[in-house]
Amino acid sequence: MLDLAIIGGGPAGLTAGLYATRGGLKDVVMFEKGLPGGQITQSSEIENYPGQAEVVTGMELMEKWPEQCKRFGLEHKMNEVKRVTKDNDIFTLILDDSSEIKAKSVLVATGSVPKAAGIKGEAEFFGKGVSTCATCDGFFYKNKDVAVVGGGDTAIEEAIFLANICKTVYLIHRRDTFRASPNEVEKLKKYDNIKLVLNHTTEEIIGDTMGVSGIIVKDKKSSEIKTLDVLGVFMFVGRNVLNQVLIQEDGKFLCDVNDSGEVMVDLKMKTSIDGLFAAGDIRIDAPKQVVCAAGDGAVAGISVIGYLQ
Repeated sequence: MLDLAIIGGGPAGLTAGLYATRGGLKDVVMFEKGLPGGQITQSSEIENYPGQAEVVTGMELMEKWPEQCKRFGLEHKMNEVKRVTKDNDIFTLILDDSSEIKAKSVLVATGSVPKAAGIKGEAEFFGKGVSTCATCDGFFYKNKDVAVVGGGDTAIEEAIFLANICKTVYLIHRRDTFRASPNEVEKLKKYDNIKLVLNHTTEEIIGDTMGVSGIIVKDKKSSEIKTLDVLGVFMFVGRNVLNQVLIQEDGKFLCDVNDSGEVMVDLKMKTSIDGLFAAGDIRIDAPKQVVCAAGDGAVAGISVIGYLQ
């Protein structure tokens, strides 16, 4: 019987494990089928993590986190959790080998992944001019021209963020209206350096060995093809929340989620189910930054201790 089962080994899961074990919990296991660290390990440059003065790769940033967490007793099991259920006050984790683990509390920190648009050149230039995080990579394009692809709240918010850094931001959307909230659209209109490219599809991202050099778009009405000279392309066509472990046999979620599948939590990372917590990119309103995920994990770890006491 575990005190706490943590599902996911990114910044949120690791930090929760650190705080929970250092706070006195004895039986804490983190289930992560791969190496701990999370999506950030795929990033080529990190320069906005507090206290990290030198620019490092995501792998370098996360390298010592597991070692620090294990020092206080966090155990790492390389199993995939298929489903979490609850009966009375006890949770059951069903693993990929069909074995079961019992736990008094559970933290889900499985994160989310950006949806791929499937555009030619998108995968080829990912990390070389194509990004899914303006907060992470926008500074690299200071006073330069970039493109944002998408029409939802995230695309609008990130376009505004980039407009404060970049020379020109081309906002490419396949429709003539946005799915974003009217309030965000009104904010967008205040920026003269955001150029709307509406009713256009993105045909291809082009470049060379140095990275992205442009994006080819097509007018849906006239079929005119044109190339926008940009050095960066930011894709915001949605995210897939990795919430499969919460789906029960009847197809319903174990706890409350929103329309996007993000887990509803309060400020203590508590879900609608007692003893079940969620942290990091899987939760509602997640900023999708390492420092924020780590903060979530710390809050969750402390909250679990309070719950068990």
